[in-house]
Amino acid sequence: MKLVIQRCQKASVSVAGETVGTIQNGLMVLIGVGKDDTEEIADKYLKKLLQLRIFEDENGKTNRSLKDVSGSLLLISQFTLYANCRHGNRPSFTDAGDPKNAERLYKYLIAKAKEQVPIVETGFFGADMKVSLVNDGPFTIVLDDTAFA
Repeated sequence: MKLVIQRCQKASVSVAGETVGTIQNGLMVLIGVGKDDTEEIADKYLKKLLQLRIFEDENGKTNRSLKDVSGSLLLISQFTLYANCRHGNRPSFTDAGDPKNAERLYKYLIAKAKEQVPIVETGFFGADMKVSLVNDGPFTIVLDDTAFA
């Protein structure tokens, strides 16, 4: 699994010109599901995501988590996070998860996030989406298996 986490002042996603998800003050997260990912792996990533202390406290230090600031989540599927560009100029996506399992795990993450975060918005799995955000900081983190080594 791979997550690209962006702290944002606002973010939205649209499909076919219609906004399907929008948040204020929180995290916009691009989610890539790999071919070997499971619910246990998804749980581990969600726990880390929700506990990341990347929001400022009263002293300007990054000491607060999403929960601490009552932030929102915008979760967007993004299989291209598994692009392999080692050979040639055309990316390969052979490490990306099977679409059926990837969609299942994406929906699983959404459901689990909604149990802990009051506002969770999403894109549409597999759709041609347009994403807009005002990155706060900018503050962007890539969360992959190196975070758990």
